[in-house]
Amino acid sequence: MSERLEFRHAIRDALAEELERDERVVFFGEDVALPGGVFAVTGGLQERFGPDRVFDTPISELALAGAAYGAAVTGLRPVFEIMFGDFMALPMDSLVNQAAKFWYISNEQGTVPLVVRSAVGAGGRFGAIHSQIHATWFQGVPGLKIVFPSSPAEAKGLLKASIRDDNPVIFLEHKRLYSVKGPAPDGDDVVIPLGRANVSRNGDDVTIVSAGKGAADALVAAEKLAEDGIDAEVVDLRTLRPLDVETVLTSVARTNRLVAVEEGPRTGGWAAGLVGAVAQEGLHDLDDAWILATDETPVPYAPTLEDAFLPNADAIVASVRERLGAAVS
Repeated sequence: MSERLEFRHAIRDALAEELERDERVVFFGEDVALPGGVFAVTGGLQERFGPDRVFDTPISELALAGAAYGAAVTGLRPVFEIMFGDFMALPMDSLVNQAAKFWYISNEQGTVPLVVRSAVGAGGRFGAIHSQIHATWFQGVPGLKIVFPSSPAEAKGLLKASIRDDNPVIFLEHKRLYSVKGPAPDGDDVVIPLGRANVSRNGDDVTIVSAGKGAADALVAAEKLAEDGIDAEVVDLRTLRPLDVETVLTSVARTNRLVAVEEGPRTGGWAAGLVGAVAQEGLHDLDDAWILATDETPVPYAPTLEDAFLPNADAIVASVRERLGAAVS
């Protein structure tokens, strides 16, 4: 049996290994060094690598992003943490108007190898201002990459790839996954390429596509659907920018049905863009396609309302059962 790895420890281990591997890597943020992070992810890193490479900062998200941008364009490879993804509106200028554009306006001579990590997502009773997923705020910005792992092994491999990438990367960590345990990567230095989706379950009747916790929920839903004789294929996107449309098209060519599951509103979401791309390129293979997303409201705080709001595993099962009906019976 392979070693079990906790999601938060996968993030910590990836940071530690990259700090060890490359002296240009630095890590900083609010309460990430001595306190070890609000979600207990980064404890012990300052003790191991010293205060020059791992350090706490004042509470200024814009200052963090500006410092990271300056460090990245002058030879370092900074990783910084915005404690909750909801606060990513504050450093947006440095990320959108500076980091994302520098390679282009420098005539492809300058790179910005920075990573910004954030805890995202609902289900933890954090309320409307601490439960959002900010990926789609940055979806339309060329020059940025957006990564959203679904398991401990994926988190470690994708974070290592993000730190080694020469582009600015927004790295999303769903807070409901921090305590999840799963198989450790097979190997000492497993790096998962960015922009390449993973077919995490094979099936013939419907393709379920998601990322982050949604991809984990889709696997649970697929097992429940199998009890009904519905054989679901699950595609874990891993990255939301760039989207691996080709892997989804290959899956849809076999299943002929597609549901994109997004924790967030349909309007402006990545799921709508994905379904549109699949319709454009693979309409001849589609018998049905739809989106399972949240209502067009902020995330509720009351537990019963928050649970009903989220497209969790049970919601995926109900949606697929309703949509397919007797089609595969």
